[in-house]
Amino acid sequence: MKNDRKADTVGPLLLGVRHHGPGSARAVRAVLEEARPGAVLIEGPPEADALVPLAAEEDMRPPVALFAHAVDEPGRSAFWPLAEFSPEWVALRWALEHEVPARFIDLPATHTLAWEDDEDPGPGAGDDVRADPLGTLAEAAGYDDAERWWEDVVEHRGVGEGDAMASFTALEEAMTVLREECGSGGHRRDLVREAHMRLRIRAARREFEDRVAVVCGAWHVPALRRKATVAADRALLKGLPKVKTDMTWVPWTHRRLSRTSGYGAGIDSPGWYGHLFGAPDRPVERWLTKVAGLLRAEDRTVSSAHVIEAVRLAETLAVLRGRPLPGLGETTDAVRAVMCEGSDVPLALVHDRLVVGDVLGEVPATAPAVPLQRDLARIQRRLRLRPEAGERELELDLRKETDAERGRLLHRLRLLGICWGEPAAARGGTGTFRETWRLRWEPELSVRGAEAGVWGTTVLTAATAKAEADAVGARGLAEVTGLAERCLLAALPEALPTVMRVLTDRAALDTDVGHLAQALPALVRSLRYGDVRGTDTAALAEVAAGLAERVFVGLPPACAALDADAADEMRRHVDAVHGAVGLLGDAPAPGHGKLRARWQSVLRTLSARDTVPGVIRGRSVRLLLDDGELAQDEATRLMGLVLSPGTPPADAAAWIEGFVGGGSGGGLLLVHDERLLGLVDTWLTDVPAEAFTDVLPLLRRTFSAYEPGVRRTLGELVRRGPGARGSAATAVSGTPGFAPDPDTARADAVLPVLRLLLGPDGDDGGARDEPAEVTA
Repeated sequence: MKNDRKADTVGPLLLGVRHHGPGSARAVRAVLEEARPGAVLIEGPPEADALVPLAAEEDMRPPVALFAHAVDEPGRSAFWPLAEFSPEWVALRWALEHEVPARFIDLPATHTLAWEDDEDPGPGAGDDVRADPLGTLAEAAGYDDAERWWEDVVEHRGVGEGDAMASFTALEEAMTVLREECGSGGHRRDLVREAHMRLRIRAARREFEDRVAVVCGAWHVPALRRKATVAADRALLKGLPKVKTDMTWVPWTHRRLSRTSGYGAGIDSPGWYGHLFGAPDRPVERWLTKVAGLLRAEDRTVSSAHVIEAVRLAETLAVLRGRPLPGLGETTDAVRAVMCEGSDVPLALVHDRLVVGDVLGEVPATAPAVPLQRDLARIQRRLRLRPEAGERELELDLRKETDAERGRLLHRLRLLGICWGEPAAARGGTGTFRETWRLRWEPELSVRGAEAGVWGTTVLTAATAKAEADAVGARGLAEVTGLAERCLLAALPEALPTVMRVLTDRAALDTDVGHLAQALPALVRSLRYGDVRGTDTAALAEVAAGLAERVFVGLPPACAALDADAADEMRRHVDAVHGAVGLLGDAPAPGHGKLRARWQSVLRTLSARDTVPGVIRGRSVRLLLDDGELAQDEATRLMGLVLSPGTPPADAAAWIEGFVGGGSGGGLLLVHDERLLGLVDTWLTDVPAEAFTDVLPLLRRTFSAYEPGVRRTLGELVRRGPGARGSAATAVSGTPGFAPDPDTARADAVLPVLRLLLGPDGDDGGARDEPAEVTA
């Protein structure tokens, strides 16, 4: 106790900072250079002491974060982010450069992760002063913006003329007054954290003869300065819950820093703060030059004169607003007025790319990690697929081995919940040999990687185990078929037997036609992957054929006596099954000939039954017409029967919606076949007034889905009237929209493109599917 009393008399060097504050970071470096302490203590989890030497590695580049997670429950985790302009990072680097011990003194992560958020916060809970001490000080100073107040009193004031401690002294006095008013601010956890920090500070002062500098949040300084006995501090720490934890460094991003961080001090402008910290002089001029460079890269006309004028305007605004120097608000207003011509559209780009930024940190390969994360890092290096904070699009040609491996990796990671990439629509087509991904690496994916480590030590084994577990635990048949498709995309042959076994069992037991119809398309899509990815899909083909047969048998009775909503849903199932059968082609049906012929028979049955809702009957007729299984005259006859006066108007409108609606190209069909359009027009004009109100919403929904040009053409045809609808081509050929003979010159113009797609021979069996894939 004698040593403790002597230490308390002298007192440590307490540097109260704002987390991620560049002004605090500069002041910390100045004080450390002047004081030359024997040890640097930093607010952070003590488990990270073993990771401190990694901060000196050449390939460690902030922003980074200390990442702690529970060993048995990786989802329970916490981050302590550090940017280049964070005072804690500056103190850590100074200690390493001067070979001074650096230690973390906050409450250990083993307690932090075990401490549930809903525990009793202690007396005073609900006091909102603790939530934003800087906001409280800014309001007391007459500011309505805490960021602007901080810039004025810290960022624009340097580190003090001849007194590097000036800003720390002022902040400590202000925080002392706040703590006297509100104590812990309603959070018992702060009292516990501060007790642990005091114990660590005492131990360090004994070891280093009181030559100790402490870098912590300014809020904690009054509590660390306060006299408290060792017994009282240990009593606060007694009985804290524990959980076994692991800790490492992980990359962080400026974008993630702009949200509330592990320090509870999210900043709105990490890119701007990084610029303030790194600019050697004239920060406003340098910043506006960066903005001009960005806008020029986006093809906006920005000259040197614009930069000069923007600097003058920013300085003038600072004077008018009583600020010592232009801040982010003044520079933003100057950019909007001078470089963006008053528009907020290019200004949003400046905010996203520069004010926030897409900087992604790096950590050494020697940093601790779970085996799965190490395997992922190794694969990323081998495939040259570098994680990036900014969003980018990746086009893959699966006929190339490297691209195929990249696609498999991204699909496996999605199975594991590590959604680094999101599939996107390809710009050049929808063939199975192309994939387009939208990539963006977020720090939270490190948590997902740690969680996925329970499934295996490599990405392949973990994805296989996860797929098998998901198949066993799947609730519906469609979920299992979707999983089978994902297993093929991810090339998980060892998982397929389990998935197929579950799929077969579920398909045999499920009697709901809707479920079967939902499951069939994903199963059939999976069959297309055999050619490009070289996977064996024979088992899938057998299951798909059996599933299709069960749909054929059960669909007609399932379509009887449905209300409007159920009929619309069943119509979507009919469309899905039709597309799936089209992909299956002429595959044999179990004991019933060809699948395509069986399906066409089902469509004829649906189109002729009066108990089937009109929307399904109309769609069945349209699908048969598109496949060439129904003559144009027969389709016209069926429409004429449905639109006769004896059919209720609502049922007729539903039939029309099924025939020409749902994004099936029905508008163009009406444009080119004026007989069908005339039938619809005649029927609509004869609908009784009392039924017209009920019919109108259905027709509006049908025709509103057409392209504007199609709607305009239909309106023009209707406006001209039935007497003027016939065109010259119709009069000569008898077929609406077509000339009497093919145009051979236009047909010959297509041949060079077909030769490029099919190859010089044009009869190669392996290339026969390629045109469909390219033009799909």
